[in-house]
Amino acid sequence: MRLCSTLTAALTAAAAVTLTATGASAAPGSASAGSSSRPAVCQEKALRISASPGGRQNTARIAVTNRGGRTCVVDRIPTVTFRGLDGSAQPVPPATSGSYVLSPGEHGYAAVRTAAPRTREGHVVRSLSVAADPSHYGVTFGAAKVGMDRGIRVWEPVTTLWHTSRGAADRALAAATR
Repeated sequence: MRLCSTLTAALTAAAAVTLTATGASAAPGSASAGSSSRPAVCQEKALRISASPGGRQNTARIAVTNRGGRTCVVDRIPTVTFRGLDGSAQPVPPATSGSYVLSPGEHGYAAVRTAAPRTREGHVVRSLSVAADPSHYGVTFGAAKVGMDRGIRVWEPVTTLWHTSRGAADRALAAATR
C-alpha cells in the first residue's frame, strides 16, 4: 500500500482546505467547496454504510445512505482500508478530496477493486473498512460479506468516487482498470 492512513487523511484535509481557500468547485453534482451555504459534513451516525460482492473477482460494491433529516456532505472519495495494512484504496480516476452531497434518503455508490483478477501478489486479509468521510471511523465488513470467502486479496487497491447508481460505479471501475 502506498500511503499510510494518517498521510491520506492529512492530504485529504489539506485538499479540502485548498479547495475552500481557492473557491474551486467540487465534482459535478456536488456542493461547491467555496459556497457559504455549503451543507455540513454528515454525522457518522446519520449514515448507513453497506457492502456487497462486486460480481467480479476481487471487487466489492459499497454504498452510503443519508438516514438523517438534513442535506449533508461526505468526501467524494470513500475511504477504504484493509485490516492490518497501512494505507487505503486509491481513487480512480486519480482525484483530490471534495464534497459529495447527500440529501435525506439519498444514496451514493462506489466500486472497489482489491487486486487485479488472478493476481497472486499482495496480502490476504479478513476484512475491509469503509468510511464515507476521512473524519469518520467507518464500518468493517468481513471477507464473506463482500463475496471473498477465502479472504480479501489486496494488491494496489482502487476505489471509484461516489456515484448516483451502482451501474455508474461499476462502469467507472471497469473503465479505470482496463
